[in-house]
Amino acid sequence: MKGASALSNGVPTGNIDPIAKPTPASKSPPQKTPVATSSVLDAAIPPEIPAAETGSASNPLVEHIEANQRTESYATQTLPQPPPFVASNPPSELVEPILVESNAKQTPPPPPSSVGVWLMISSVLVLVVVVVGGITRLTESGLSITKWRPITGIMPPSSNEAWEEEFSMYKATPEFKMLNHSMSLDDFKRIYYMEWGHRVLGRLLGIVFLGPFAYFTLTKKISPPLARKLGGLGLLIGVQGALGWYMVRSGLEESILETPGAVPRVSHYRLAAHLAMAFALYIGMFTTGMSIIKDRKFVRTGNSGGLPVASFTAAMNNPVVKRFKSYSWVLTGLVLLTALSGACVFVAGLDAGLVYNEWPLMGGRLAPPTDELFSPAYAKSETKFDLWRNIFDNPTTVQFDHRVLATTTYAGIALLFAQTFRPAWRSIIPPLAITSARAAFAMANVQVLLGISTLIYMVPVPLAAAHQGGSILLLSAMLQLIIALRRPSTAARAWRNFMTTQGAKKGPVN
Repeated sequence: MKGASALSNGVPTGNIDPIAKPTPASKSPPQKTPVATSSVLDAAIPPEIPAAETGSASNPLVEHIEANQRTESYATQTLPQPPPFVASNPPSELVEPILVESNAKQTPPPPPSSVGVWLMISSVLVLVVVVVGGITRLTESGLSITKWRPITGIMPPSSNEAWEEEFSMYKATPEFKMLNHSMSLDDFKRIYYMEWGHRVLGRLLGIVFLGPFAYFTLTKKISPPLARKLGGLGLLIGVQGALGWYMVRSGLEESILETPGAVPRVSHYRLAAHLAMAFALYIGMFTTGMSIIKDRKFVRTGNSGGLPVASFTAAMNNPVVKRFKSYSWVLTGLVLLTALSGACVFVAGLDAGLVYNEWPLMGGRLAPPTDELFSPAYAKSETKFDLWRNIFDNPTTVQFDHRVLATTTYAGIALLFAQTFRPAWRSIIPPLAITSARAAFAMANVQVLLGISTLIYMVPVPLAAAHQGGSILLLSAMLQLIIALRRPSTAARAWRNFMTTQGAKKGPVN
């Protein structure tokens, strides 16, 4: 066997005999190429590259050894590891923007769930106060207490002398002189306790709200912006009490006795303002409480609206969902406007529910005659240019307006409900929003039945009170629909990212 191998530019080109003797040209001992030990050099020279291309010696045995060493060194290098969130979290749980630890510690955590529960309890108490206030109006009990004593008035009269004193003050009112001049002391006690209960519930609401608010603020459980918002709601409770007394005073004015055809009752404009502020309180407490509870759930689970956050974000950017959300906002406004026009405001305030006690017609027609809807008797200017006052002062027009608003609102909610069954919409809209829309439609049906029954049976107190309470429940269903389509707050997204990157199982606080 020949001992020499053909070489081409220092690269072996044939069969190599591992025991062949060296040629005369290579009598001198071969120079050993130092084996590179630098991991950077090893990484830069893959094991497949021949030694000749790197300028190394051409001894085949040495090349073989060097190649093996380079392969071993290359395989045992320590490669850089990916960031923790890439390895531990699927893309569907990532929320933009990615938050590093230092920024997370600077972002205040979302409020604890206890704050949301407290606000929900407060909103339920507002609902109870509104319903009791409606019963007070329907039973004509609102003018029985003629003084506003926020502190000392918390206790009812405790002796016969005290009761006689209260009764004597009521006897001086226009309502007693014109309507209740034959009322006994026992009859007076019944209407007194109704108004007293309404006022005590208002005071209880203030205590239930302001006590925990002070605790959460002092212990820094809530952020300064949220503290300011909730402080505004607390201030609104006090203003609401003062507005209630301002409303009652309108029914105690002596000028009513001198007005021909006047009936002693509170101004329906002040009554409207009083109820509108109650709705504002309810909406503020309900939406804030539900949003906090939703954010806490998002921090724990990474889900929003019944979907993983990536799917929810994609859905919210879809034009179909954007239209659905816009419709929901418009319908929520209609529900609120219908409630203000009917429940214990214009209809109850003007006793407009006692005219045209039939449905769906009004005097055998879809709409009353024009001269009834726009009667000159309600215009105050000599030119009769202000016929628009009929919209607010004419019981016939007020009831007709309420019917139109209620019918429009119901039709809109029914249309929204129908959209949830369209495959193209159902596959995109978050599941929680679909459930909320269907719950709103169910409540709308109940509310329509209560309204028709209240009208046909000439406003019995139980049905009228249920109808007023139903308006708040329908509003709640629509608010829940909007919250289901709400993105998690900035603080919730930030802390969800932070807790995810840290591999934590729970949120920053309970």
